[in-house]
Amino acid sequence: MIQLLVIAKAPVPGRVKTRLCPPCTPRTAAVIAAAALADTLAAAGAVPAVRRVLVLDGDHPAPPGWACVPQRGDGLGQRLAHAFADTALPGVPSLLIGMDTPQVTPALLEAAGHMLGENRSVIGPADDGGWWALGLTDPADAAALSPVVMSTPETGRDTRAALRGRGADPRTLARLRDVDVAADALAVAAACPPGSRFAEAVARHLTDAAAGV
Repeated sequence: MIQLLVIAKAPVPGRVKTRLCPPCTPRTAAVIAAAALADTLAAAGAVPAVRRVLVLDGDHPAPPGWACVPQRGDGLGQRLAHAFADTALPGVPSLLIGMDTPQVTPALLEAAGHMLGENRSVIGPADDGGWWALGLTDPADAAALSPVVMSTPETGRDTRAALRGRGADPRTLARLRDVDVAADALAVAAACPPGSRFAEAVARHLTDAAAGV
């Protein structure tokens, strides 16, 4: 069995999903971000795990039964590396996801966990060249993430190369689209399962016409 980590930023107006503005306002972008986080936590909460941890930048309540640890580090690469190190459980692989793929399902996460149980590392590629999930059997391998420049079209490629340099060549998970701009939010909302808070928030606060698509 695995440990599940969700790395997230508290949904505070002006600090999250700023690339949705415009057409969103900082307030509505934060509402959409909060819905994305809620859906992500719900999906992760439905998957069997040794422990679930919210790795948080800011102040936001963790679901009942979840641990919460603060993010630390100067850049996202360092924050990711510390997330694995600060939550390490001896002998338990960790699967980390972000809050930008609210269409993720428990079935996808369970499949990722099974693959991680058979491999030293796994990675879920994102359509923009980054990644939405990273699983490591050995938390020490996360040190390879510190120098990787995140949020670029080369992030996925560079993450793979960094892990290969440690002998931890990752197996590939399903590809997902993450939410950066308004067009992403609309596409991801359409892919969300029924009852999605994210899809409801996008429908309420973001329209095709406003997004210019």
